[in-house]
Amino acid sequence: MFDWIQHFADWLVYEVFALGKGQHLSEALNFFIYDTIKILLLLLTIIFLMGVVNSYFPIDRVKNYLSRNKLYGLEYLMASLFGVVTPFCSCSSVPLFIGFVSGGIPLGVTFAFLITSPLVNEVAIGLFVGLFGIKTTIIYVISGILLGTIAGSILQKLRLERYLTPWVLEVLANAQRDQDIFQAEKQSFRQRLPVIWKEASNILKGIIPYVIIGIAIGGLMHGYIPEGFFEQYMSKDNLFAVPMATILAVPMYSNASGILPVAQVLVAKGIPLGTAIAFMMGVVGLSLPEAMLLKKVMTLKLIAIFFGVVTLCIIISGYLFNLIL
Repeated sequence: MFDWIQHFADWLVYEVFALGKGQHLSEALNFFIYDTIKILLLLLTIIFLMGVVNSYFPIDRVKNYLSRNKLYGLEYLMASLFGVVTPFCSCSSVPLFIGFVSGGIPLGVTFAFLITSPLVNEVAIGLFVGLFGIKTTIIYVISGILLGTIAGSILQKLRLERYLTPWVLEVLANAQRDQDIFQAEKQSFRQRLPVIWKEASNILKGIIPYVIIGIAIGGLMHGYIPEGFFEQYMSKDNLFAVPMATILAVPMYSNASGILPVAQVLVAKGIPLGTAIAFMMGVVGLSLPEAMLLKKVMTLKLIAIFFGVVTLCIIISGYLFNLIL
């Protein structure tokens, strides 16, 4: 779906700027151009579509339905399963996360999606089967879905809505005001369209600086941090290898398809599979660029809580993988 963006980034970096392939600067710049265009397009499309949905399904109605109907945790499982079918990296998942929040979806449910989406998708599953076999793939997929479901449930119980930024609260208030006007005046879709587009544009303008800074950080990490830099900390003799691998993975920003071959190399060098998978989960599920993007919608305290809960779940998963496999 995004191949044309990659072709454009390659043409711009390697032909227009005449930078050589494999150089730190060219790799970082290529990554920055590709991810910036992709994420901005995703943001605009998803925010606009969520605006259309919200205009017909008011935020209060969604909230009331989810609060009055006990789904016994199925809402978190459904969000995690939806994450499985969206082949996004952690930063690309943020636009949908913002759309969910602005649509009145409970925070824990949106977290369940945000956690699972970069970890488990059809691309990652296909690579996993080829690299580690069907048994390991099945265990990984189930653990990824459970990770999103359990972590989302925990985060919902902490009632963290108060840690959303004033910008998000303003977006919600504007959305509710627009919906009241739509319903009161019984406007047609054509009449609603300019208001929806204006609100989507305003939201995008507010996010753009965070997108640029976040992806720039990711590009520098992608281009300049060597892949084998952290291997010395993940030996099988180190009892704390799993938590160290998870924490040290945060600067290594990549998607699942990009980091899986690295995980295979780590395993081939004698690093336990659970430790390598914990490293992979840390790379794709937790990253500084993602934190930078989330800064627009979450306070630092909420980001720290989110990262802390996910980190703990990944560490537990890593140890379990080492015991099972």
